[in-house]
Amino acid sequence: MRIIILTLISIITLSSDLNSISPTLDSKQSKGVKIGDKAPEISQPGPDGKEMKLSSLKGQIVLIDFWASWCGPCRRENPNVVRAYKKYNKAKFKEAKGFEVFSVSLDNNQGAWAQAIKQDGLIWKYHVSDLKKWRSEAAQLYGVGSIPSSFLIDGNGVVIAKNLRGNQIDLQLDKLIKSL
Repeated sequence: MRIIILTLISIITLSSDLNSISPTLDSKQSKGVKIGDKAPEISQPGPDGKEMKLSSLKGQIVLIDFWASWCGPCRRENPNVVRAYKKYNKAKFKEAKGFEVFSVSLDNNQGAWAQAIKQDGLIWKYHVSDLKKWRSEAAQLYGVGSIPSSFLIDGNGVVIAKNLRGNQIDLQLDKLIKSL
């Protein structure tokens, strides 16, 4: 009986510790943006300090990609995003003018963020971060609790897919391409 009580105390203590340090267990994070929702505006500075807005890409298919320079899984996923960007950036879509990537970094170090963009060959121009790490306003608005995390939005700004990785990006974009 004593072992059961000690085990329960350990579980409760561990659970409360995780809730205080893990954004994935934060009750605010469970809300967020769902498929079919209008994508909320993101307006944050780029690496050069110039403000960039998601709404400036209205009319295009956009992959909103949440990542960070310190995130190993994100860095391993970046080549897939680069490949998709190169493949679909000039593609003709049924109901959109093109394809763009809007990267939202959860970094808190501007230098590391800028260096990772260069190292990973993230060649699109839409890179933003408020440098607040897990307190990123965009991440909180979208309910991002882990990274990499992504939202694919259509030309009207509606979320049509979430958390695409690898060839899942291609599969979704292929459905939206104009047939010849």
